[in-house]
Amino acid sequence: MSRSVWKGPFVDPSLIKKVEKLKTQINPTPIKTWSRKSTIIPEFVGISFLIHNGKKFIPIKISEEMVGHKLGEFSPTRQFSSHTSADKKAAQIVHDSKSSPSTATKPKEILNDAKK
Repeated sequence: MSRSVWKGPFVDPSLIKKVEKLKTQINPTPIKTWSRKSTIIPEFVGISFLIHNGKKFIPIKISEEMVGHKLGEFSPTRQFSSHTSADKKAAQIVHDSKSSPSTATKPKEILNDAKK
């Protein structure tokens, strides 16, 4: 369920204070925040944020296209390690057997000796 229109977008009050203080500074530093649920408002455009993803802070510079979205959308919490296709697995097996041929042939030799 979405937020009521009459309430307006949710922005953490401490985040608004930090943005107002940052606008008066000469050398703006990124704002470090854990508030992933805060909505990006037009006052945030051009400001850099460090958004926490649960492990580390992801640097984000706010642009006009981001207005209306949540801060957490731009800081993914899950790391995707790609699916390995059958070709990649086969290539890795071939590469492993070429890199250490002595270990690849020993089990076969042991089996042959056991049969004799």
